[in-house]
Amino acid sequence: MDLNRVAAFARVVETGSFTAAASALGVRKSSVSRSVAALESDLGIRLLQRTTRRVSLTEAGHAYYDRARDALAGLDEAREEVSSLGTEPRGLVRFTAPVDLGDELAPITGQFLREHPRVRVEALLTGRYVDLVKEGFDLAVRAGVLADSSLLARKLGDSDLGLFASPDYLEGRGRPRRLADLAHHDCVLYRAGGGEVTWRLQGRHGEERVSVQGRVDADELTFVRGMLLAGSGIGLVPVYLFAPLVESGQLERVLPQYAHHGSAIHVVWPSRRFEPAAVSLFRDAIVSSLSITLAGDVRRGHADAGGRAR
Repeated sequence: MDLNRVAAFARVVETGSFTAAASALGVRKSSVSRSVAALESDLGIRLLQRTTRRVSLTEAGHAYYDRARDALAGLDEAREEVSSLGTEPRGLVRFTAPVDLGDELAPITGQFLREHPRVRVEALLTGRYVDLVKEGFDLAVRAGVLADSSLLARKLGDSDLGLFASPDYLEGRGRPRRLADLAHHDCVLYRAGGGEVTWRLQGRHGEERVSVQGRVDADELTFVRGMLLAGSGIGLVPVYLFAPLVESGQLERVLPQYAHHGSAIHVVWPSRRFEPAAVSLFRDAIVSSLSITLAGDVRRGHADAGGRAR
């Protein structure tokens, strides 16, 4: 059923004439008349009695208008509700990101919610690939090569990897002076797939390699961080996540002149078309904060690399 016909009928009832209804709707009187006639044909019953002087409802018209009025009012409310989502930041924002970025995204989300009290955020922190469109997510933060060319993307920065260990471990085992010394240390391995792995790092003289071993191999950085803090060895981990622990004295940067140039980090989303204001503002908050974090830690890493190895 054509809802425009229902709306035309309701406006005739409310204004009392086809002429007034046409004026209110901004169309010709003949258009309103045709719409009402078509509605009656659809229903198979007369809704209005027409004379040269007045229009009145039939019994069926009364019954239909009483129901249609509430339905049309609900549609108007729904239209206003949805339309306002495009201009006013409110409603639900769903995003997904790697588990390892949870500590970085939590304060960003908290600040955003304080600034926009009518917004709710649902976060899925996972290591699996999430289909944004199929699973109904508004945006994602992803590290690595972007496989889905249909998504819009903005680069936040690069995830360089550096060597870190706790002061207690280094006091007990000694601080490596050359990359080759790592072969004689315990290492905490991240996604190595076994107890031995070759680390490739860029130094002053280009790429160098060293084979390292470790009794701990984990696929989640929170666990790796805990093992490093517990003094279990040396880890090759993202600088932007672990540099703050150096500032607090909990970890040390080992051989800071070496780094592994890791993958790019992007924020991705399906489309800007008819995008709710809450989604675009939350994406902007992520871009602003994480870009600064990644850029700051890259500069910090370069500064460390220019200094003396501890």
